[in-house]
Amino acid sequence: MSLDRHTLRTVTMPLAMVVGALLCRPLAALESASGNMLTPTLIGAMLFLTFTRVDVRAMRPRLIHLWMLLFQFVGSVAVYHIVTPLLGELVGQGAMICVLAPIAMAAVVIGGMLGANVTTMATYSLICNMVTAIVAPTILHLYGNGTCTFVEIISRVAPTLIAPFLLGQMCRYMWRSGANWLSEHSQLSFYLWLVSLTLVIGRTTCFILDTEADPFVEVELALVALVLCLVQFSVGRMLGRAAGDVVAGGQSLGQKNTVLAVWMALNFLNPVASVAPTAYIVWQNFVNSYQIWRHKE
Repeated sequence: MSLDRHTLRTVTMPLAMVVGALLCRPLAALESASGNMLTPTLIGAMLFLTFTRVDVRAMRPRLIHLWMLLFQFVGSVAVYHIVTPLLGELVGQGAMICVLAPIAMAAVVIGGMLGANVTTMATYSLICNMVTAIVAPTILHLYGNGTCTFVEIISRVAPTLIAPFLLGQMCRYMWRSGANWLSEHSQLSFYLWLVSLTLVIGRTTCFILDTEADPFVEVELALVALVLCLVQFSVGRMLGRAAGDVVAGGQSLGQKNTVLAVWMALNFLNPVASVAPTAYIVWQNFVNSYQIWRHKE
């Protein structure tokens, strides 16, 4: 990667976040006018571009996948019981959902930019989201305010994860020349990610501004999200180092599907707890910006 291209990637990610925050109202209105389909469509498109590079025959579960799943589910319950006695149930729920959330849809894209094994991450992305749809309803029932089902979660995951994967594989086997061209222009995923990041930050800013909660509690939720973000990226990198792919481990465990996390918090926990995964969106993208700044291909 040339210096100019590296500098462009380094600067544009934080710039997209600033633009999203400053233009939060019109961006939120744009997303609403699209029926809240604009961001999922962008994420689905960039995943399709990434999945055209994945050979399904090379996709195999690995031991690191099991360790990360155990950390996600056992860790979510553990952090609830650690945080709740210290800061109250509301903050405990916010902390729990930041760990319980599965890998982000875009983690495979960012991981690919940072040199991770895309096939390993794609395998974990499919496994993690499917297993989360099975396990999360029980955890949310035990520690939340409502009854969640497998169908409810999988219906929010399938359109932006499973559909792009199937389309990417169809492209590989039915239009090989097209798949090769898309693989050669994989940098398109980054620019799609910038647009979706701007939209997500815009919606996030509006959500925080409009949330009617004790400002002190909001700060606690945001700080807990920051600590958990750093911990999960660190633990993921440690597990990845043991498995021979530091970046894949860090992105798989640290970069969360915060859109799904916010939805679960709003529907099955105290709605104010959703401030934690909302803040997590900001923290994980600061981490991503820093990693892209440090990384040179």
